[in-house]
Amino acid sequence: MVLIGAPAPVGVVLVNWNRWRDTVEALESLLRSSVPVRIVVVDNASADGSLDQIEAWARGELAAEPASPVMARFSSPAQPKPVALRRLGPDNLAAAVSQPGDGITFVDSGGNLGFAGGNNIGLKLLLTDPAIDCFWLLNNDTVVEADAAEKLAATMAATPAIGICGTVVRFYWSPDLVQALNGYRFNVWTGDGAAIHNRLPATTPFDAADVAAATDFVLGASLAVSRAFLRDVGLMEEGYFLYFEEIDWAVRNRRRGDARFATGFAAAVTVYHKEGGSIGSSGVKGQRSVMADYWLNRSRLAFIRRHYPWLLPWHWLFTLALVGRRLLRRQPEKALVILKALTGG
Repeated sequence: MVLIGAPAPVGVVLVNWNRWRDTVEALESLLRSSVPVRIVVVDNASADGSLDQIEAWARGELAAEPASPVMARFSSPAQPKPVALRRLGPDNLAAAVSQPGDGITFVDSGGNLGFAGGNNIGLKLLLTDPAIDCFWLLNNDTVVEADAAEKLAATMAATPAIGICGTVVRFYWSPDLVQALNGYRFNVWTGDGAAIHNRLPATTPFDAADVAAATDFVLGASLAVSRAFLRDVGLMEEGYFLYFEEIDWAVRNRRRGDARFATGFAAAVTVYHKEGGSIGSSGVKGQRSVMADYWLNRSRLAFIRRHYPWLLPWHWLFTLALVGRRLLRRQPEKALVILKALTGG
C-alpha cells in the first residue's frame, strides 16, 4: 500500500458525477500504487449521495465492488481503512492548500462545472504543493496497475521536454483490447478523433516513438501534464463543459511554436477504462446518448470557432448534414439536440 501522507511525486485528479461506485473502485486501485500519490476527488454536484458514500468507503463502512469480476484484483482485497480523507466545499476551497498529510482530498465543487471545471479545481489545489511536478488526470471510471503512477512519473522525468503525456488505455470490459495508445489523430474537417490502435489486441506490437509522433491529442481518460505545462500553457479551457478540452490543450501548446512542449507516451503504463459511463459517450457508432450527441456537437463548433474560424461555415453545413442523418435514422430527439447545439442553445 502506498504511503499517501508522504511527499507526493504524482498528483491525481478524479472528477465524480453520480458514479460513486466507479470512483471508489478507482481509488482502491490507486491506493495500491508503488509510489506515493496525492489524490483529489472533485464531485460535480452529484445527486446520488456520492459525497456520503465515498466518505463511508474511506471509513471502511462500505466496500468497493468491482463492476466486473475479471477486474477484482484492482479492488480486492480491500486496502486498510480508514483512509485519511479531507472534505472541502466551495466556501473553504479558495484558501485550501495541498500538503503531505492530506491523504485523499474530497471536494464538493458546489455545482456541475463540467469536465474541465472539475479537473481545474483539482489541479489548482495540487499546484499549491511545490513537491508535485506530475499531474495525472484520470477518469473516475478507470482502474490502474500498481506501477502506473511510478512509471508515468519516470517517463516524464526522463524527458524534461515532455509537457503532456498519455498511457496505454484498454477497455475495462474487454481488457485484452486497446481503447487507445496515448490518444487520437484529429481530423479538423469533421472534428472527429481516431483513437490510435483502437480495438486492436493488447498484444499488437507498436513503436512508442511512432505513437507519440502520431498523437494529435492525448485521451483525457488518462492524461498527465507537467507543472511547467500548466504554468505556460494554462489550465483546461472551461468553456466547452464536455469534450474538446484535450484537443484545445494540444492546439494551444502547438501554437507556442519552438516553445511548445513535447507530447510523451508512457508506453509501460496501463489503465483500464469503462468508457463513457457517466453520459453515454460510447465510441461505438450509433450508440451515443442524446446528451453526448449534444455536447459533442456544441463543443466541436466552439472549438472550430476558437481555433479555426475560417472553417466555421463548413462545420455549419456539416452539422446540418448530421441533423439530416439522424432524421433518416429515425432519431428525432438526437436531430433536435444537434440543431440546438448548432443554434447555440
